[in-house]
Amino acid sequence: MSETVEGVSALIIQKLLSNPKVPRDINGDCKIMEDLAFDSLAVMNFVMEVEDSLDVSVPLDKLADIRTINDLAACIVDLKSKG
Repeated sequence: MSETVEGVSALIIQKLLSNPKVPRDINGDCKIMEDLAFDSLAVMNFVMEVEDSLDVSVPLDKLADIRTINDLAACIVDLKSKG
C-alpha cells in the first residue's frame, strides 16, 4: 500500500482534531509547535501516537527537520517506502 503525503497528512489532521485543545482550522502547512502550541513533550507524545497508528518509527534525528504537519507526513511516507 503506497501512502501519499496528502493522505497521511489528512490522517494526522484527523487525529489532531480529536483533541479539543487543537484549533479547528488546521491544515498541512500548520507549524506543529507554533500554530498548535505544542511543546517538545507534546510533539513527542503526538508523534508516538502517529507512529503507533501507522506502524512506523520516526528516528529522533528526523524529528529535528519536522516543522509542519506536511513535513511529518512526508517523513512518514518516505520511511514507509523504504521499509
